[in-house]
Amino acid sequence: MTTVETIESHVEGAWATGKGQAAKLFNPTTEGEVATADTAGIDMGKALAYARETGGKALRALTFKDRAELLFKMSQVTHKAREELIETEVINQGCTRSDAKFDVDGAIGTLAAYAELGKKLGDTRILADGEGLALGRSPRLWGQHVYTPKLGAAVFVNAFNFPAWGFAEKAACALLAGMPVVSKPATATALTAYRMTKHLIEHAGLPAGAMSFIGGAPGDMLDHLESQDVLAFTGSAATGNKMRERKNVIERSIKLNIEADSLNAMVVGPDVEVGSEALALFLREAAKDITQKTGQKCTAVRRIFVPAKLVDDVIAELSARFAAIKIGDPSSNDTGMGPVATKAQLEEVKRGIGLLKKDADVVFGEGAIVPSSGYFHPIMLFRARDPKNAPNVHNHEVFGPIATIVAYSGDAEEAGQLVGLGQGCLVSSIYSDDKAFIERATVAIAPWTGRVYIAGAKVADHTMGPGTVLPFSVHGGPGRAGGGEELGGLRGVVHFMQRTALQGYRPIVEGIAGIKSSASPA
Repeated sequence: MTTVETIESHVEGAWATGKGQAAKLFNPTTEGEVATADTAGIDMGKALAYARETGGKALRALTFKDRAELLFKMSQVTHKAREELIETEVINQGCTRSDAKFDVDGAIGTLAAYAELGKKLGDTRILADGEGLALGRSPRLWGQHVYTPKLGAAVFVNAFNFPAWGFAEKAACALLAGMPVVSKPATATALTAYRMTKHLIEHAGLPAGAMSFIGGAPGDMLDHLESQDVLAFTGSAATGNKMRERKNVIERSIKLNIEADSLNAMVVGPDVEVGSEALALFLREAAKDITQKTGQKCTAVRRIFVPAKLVDDVIAELSARFAAIKIGDPSSNDTGMGPVATKAQLEEVKRGIGLLKKDADVVFGEGAIVPSSGYFHPIMLFRARDPKNAPNVHNHEVFGPIATIVAYSGDAEEAGQLVGLGQGCLVSSIYSDDKAFIERATVAIAPWTGRVYIAGAKVADHTMGPGTVLPFSVHGGPGRAGGGEELGGLRGVVHFMQRTALQGYRPIVEGIAGIKSSASPA
């Protein structure tokens, strides 16, 4: 008999359990209950106040180097718990071990990367932003922009698909900036985040109040946000828009970062031919991107733009790769893809399939047999009937192992226009070895995407693929993708800080900013 675990919350420096009707968490492979989560009775206002007053004060007293040491310890603690967290994702998310490693190792690597960045920032608590400049006829009156930590709490509302990495990419930046973290993971897959947080609080040496955890419904937490707080959300565009419309978010100008829906794209260049290294790389990465985490990645490809002359070959090659993937129990070593994470998610994928069929034909996966119990869905590949007049292909993201092939002429500007029909995405990829095409396509695509991944023969043996979010590259995108940014090295850190212009006598201004200058004011 499987033990049902109780997920607690960590607020005001202590673990607490709710006193209401608990939500149930399931194993998506067996549909068996694995945990419960409840926050009823927890005072969210006091939880935020404790984080701000106790955790924030303690973190701001530390230098960047001190905070970097905390992040390094967090990375070590997570690495020590790696096997437990991987097994938890298999149980509560239906991930294969490979997919679970992708999430957990991403968290470990991100924490370690920001620890290294923090060491370089050194023994200071203020960051200078760019170079100073004289504000008058002499350098006596000097101007310098600086960053200081915000005085509130960094509140994270995370998605169900990356309970470890999704938390770490936000927390690493906020903690290094000097802001305490209040983490609210998606309840349905919160078991990984809960176990990870327990290890961090017990073993990472974090100051009291530096990390809080909401294990279940957020209640009225967002109503207690104040002007110095930062709210970061990953999830659906509909929920993100509701957060934007909240009265206190508007009236108090609360800083809000959103990563939402994303109809990511892959563009195959007109120079790519059957048998080429560029095509082999594309096929390998497209197949992985569509099926990794059962397609439940914010960076997964949804639209694949292929020169018309190559469409039939691409469909045949991808279909052969998909046919070789075993769908089933993710705990088995020979399983290539597990179920989607929840019953609701399975129903949403089925609804999305119905929408895609209005504009595209199924070319692989129709009628495929998958396990009858559990939240399984077959891999499906579509082909758009009309590249430009396919509103459901370009407007609806099916969050599962689903993608659509869209034929185009091979013109770079046309590729950019087609990518743009998605109204903003997190990542778009270009597969080509034609420098002129790559340059034109990049310029055409870049306004619509947060990241352009350029792949070809020169990097085939060095790349980790478009689905990997790297700590020192920006993660986010315009329009439909939410308009936010995370990571990006120092860019992610200053999101949790206030930029202020200092104006005054140069030695004083530069002293505050931590700048040593040899210049002597007149």
